[in-house]
Amino acid sequence: MGNLNTKVIFRFLGITAILNGLFMFITFPFSVYHQETAKWGILNAGFVTVTIGLLLFFFNKPTSTNIQKKEGYLIVTLGWLTLSITGMLPYLFSGAISNITNAFFETISGYSTTGSSILTDIEAMPKGILFWRSATHWIGGMGIIVLTIAILPLLGIGGMQLFMAEAPGPSADKLHPRITDTAKRLYLIYVTLTLAQFFLLKIAGMTWFDAINHAMATMSTGGFSTKNSSVAFYNHLPFVQYIIIFFMLIAGTNFVLTYFALKGKIQKVFQSEEFKYYLFGIIGIASLITVIIVHFQDSNLQTTIAHPMVFGKEESAIRHALFMVTSVVTTTGFVSADFTMWNFFATGIFFALFFTGGSAGSTSGGVKVVRHIVMLKNSFLEFKKALHPNAIIPVRYDKKAVHQNIVFNIISFFIIYMLIFIISSVILTLFGLDFLSALGAASSSLGNIGPAIGSVSPVDNFNHLTTAAKWFCSFLMLIGRLELFTVLILFSPFFWRKN
Repeated sequence: MGNLNTKVIFRFLGITAILNGLFMFITFPFSVYHQETAKWGILNAGFVTVTIGLLLFFFNKPTSTNIQKKEGYLIVTLGWLTLSITGMLPYLFSGAISNITNAFFETISGYSTTGSSILTDIEAMPKGILFWRSATHWIGGMGIIVLTIAILPLLGIGGMQLFMAEAPGPSADKLHPRITDTAKRLYLIYVTLTLAQFFLLKIAGMTWFDAINHAMATMSTGGFSTKNSSVAFYNHLPFVQYIIIFFMLIAGTNFVLTYFALKGKIQKVFQSEEFKYYLFGIIGIASLITVIIVHFQDSNLQTTIAHPMVFGKEESAIRHALFMVTSVVTTTGFVSADFTMWNFFATGIFFALFFTGGSAGSTSGGVKVVRHIVMLKNSFLEFKKALHPNAIIPVRYDKKAVHQNIVFNIISFFIIYMLIFIISSVILTLFGLDFLSALGAASSSLGNIGPAIGSVSPVDNFNHLTTAAKWFCSFLMLIGRLELFTVLILFSPFFWRKN
């Protein structure tokens, strides 16, 4: 391990496991309340996870508490693997998912906030297990790493390097100069919005159990539902779907802007280029999809999974179009309708949306809107430079010049992202998927989206994939959640060389 501070790494993984185990204990009462035998599996999983965490914590007392960049990258990647390995124990111990491959897939899909599932009958699952499944979203959404940054100073360990590895996007906005205070504010916003959505969903007609599960899955942009037909189950309750649309939009917005909005500084929100492209892009594309549903829908195809038109055809079309566009752009993955059953043109639009992503600094996955803005602006500048080769024209974002290194970083990210997508699609065909399904599974896993196209469409799931394909998609979910570089840098030989 060269000059790595391994004791700090293992100590941090111990804290991660302890916190994960504590969340399992919080899940236990849900299973007790519903008088399920699964409760003992959840409780035992919590004890095992906390024990592993305590052993890692107490048997690794570092002489130095410095965390350098190398340790930061390792801690974030290994921390996510620690979460996923310990997080599948409630499934295994309760017998809800007895297969290790399936349990790991479902767990990493939760923590990476992808929302792809191998469960064929979700409603038959024990309530305690369903709550744990949603909790994996909620933990992974903001990143348990950020939560731990708020605790680390108590242990004499600094957290800035971890924050940079956890949020490697182009934006480095901070709510507060101290990273620990930033983490606390982020979590306060996250908890407050989750609770607000929970109460609104309950008022709109959901049961308290469904409301808390859907609130956790929305704010984390995860997409695990407690219903087999996802949010399409609530097509007879339009206000439930409108509430989820609103909170998906917030979850896909930069949390720094959400903080400003909550402080009453609304003008700062609409000064953000990314937010304007994000919001008006969703509205524009949803308008186009609405027109397709109303006027150009294939007559041989159904409009939705279940389509009671509570307020008429036009309102229903607007709601489903807005819901599904927001769900895909924010990478939440909730389903109110099967977009592959509308029109081939509509399916093509949704496939393109798999590569957008929400805002930087949000809980959504994908490429992120800000990267697209910078790449497009840089491309237009290249045209200008072709005509005026001696001109020095910087890329400007939010009225500020973007450093050339950041532009190169963004272009590199996108090239690597697309290369991984292309290679992964080919590999998945090797594992038995047809080409369309391989494209869908690769783009969905890498972008942490959930529903895709082909045999992994919004009305299907990932259970039919081979064991090798499930493990490969799990890897794609991990590198997608941690924005490629954080994980891929560990595979480079120079990372392991001594300084």
